[in-house]
Amino acid sequence: MFSEYSATELGSILAMQGFAGLILFAVFVLMALGLAIIFGQMGVINMAHGEFMILGAYVTYLTSNLFANHFPDLFGSYFFFAMAFAFIATALLGALVEWGMIRFLYHRPLDTLLATWGLSLILQQTYRSLFGAREVGVVIPDWLMGSYRITDFIEIPINGIFVMILAIVVTFIVYLLMFRSSWGRQVRAVVQNRPMAGAVGINTARVDRLTFALGCGIAGVAGSAFTMIGSTGPTSGQLYIVDTFLVVVFGGAASLLGTVASAFTISQSQSALEFFIGGSMAKVLTLMFVVIILMFRPQGLFTLKVRR
Repeated sequence: MFSEYSATELGSILAMQGFAGLILFAVFVLMALGLAIIFGQMGVINMAHGEFMILGAYVTYLTSNLFANHFPDLFGSYFFFAMAFAFIATALLGALVEWGMIRFLYHRPLDTLLATWGLSLILQQTYRSLFGAREVGVVIPDWLMGSYRITDFIEIPINGIFVMILAIVVTFIVYLLMFRSSWGRQVRAVVQNRPMAGAVGINTARVDRLTFALGCGIAGVAGSAFTMIGSTGPTSGQLYIVDTFLVVVFGGAASLLGTVASAFTISQSQSALEFFIGGSMAKVLTLMFVVIILMFRPQGLFTLKVRR
């Protein structure tokens, strides 16, 4: 497999695939952060998480068209507005879904899985009715076009660098919210002991709603980032939902550090293997690797230590 490449070519290939893996890592992190908050903190299996991501992508698409048609002078900065709009739209939808459906299904994981799977089908058909079955794409601003040439064989796309920076910023903001804010303390108190949290005056229903909305809002930001590297269709979210669940479970459902470490491990493994053995086999081998590790460490790479 490696004998047909020289050492220089092999090094360049691994470097290029490594950077491609970093772009995939950024998308995985953005998707998995929202899912880790919902699944890890609330125990809700949200099978519609990919559709929330695609809602963010469609909001970005609409924002791109809005600025192109009505505010062409500001088109270069439309993406920042699109990310804000995507977060707001998906967070509001998430709060509505939690209030109208999820709050009746807590502690019923199978029912939650089936209900959110049905919601994902409804959202897919809604997107298909509103935007059509064909995939759509956004026009990337000029300042995000092109690439930096590192060597004769290695080029780094600017939009990939932007997506990675976005993932780092969002991860840092989530860290501040979860571990350096009073709301984050309330979330962790509800996770560790819901009855006691309610007894000391924490509004657990409000915490649940805001937590679900935040997780969905982060998925919307992931959808905005997704438009930078792929086209958007009604079923595009389903391509990432399995990998995202894999990232969350492998890293440890309630661990922010575990989510980031798991996303990096899985994305780099898939990216490196895809070049040599193809995408399907790369996924198979990566899944086997994760399953074998989970057999010996079912709690994931990182776990929260809770006094019982």
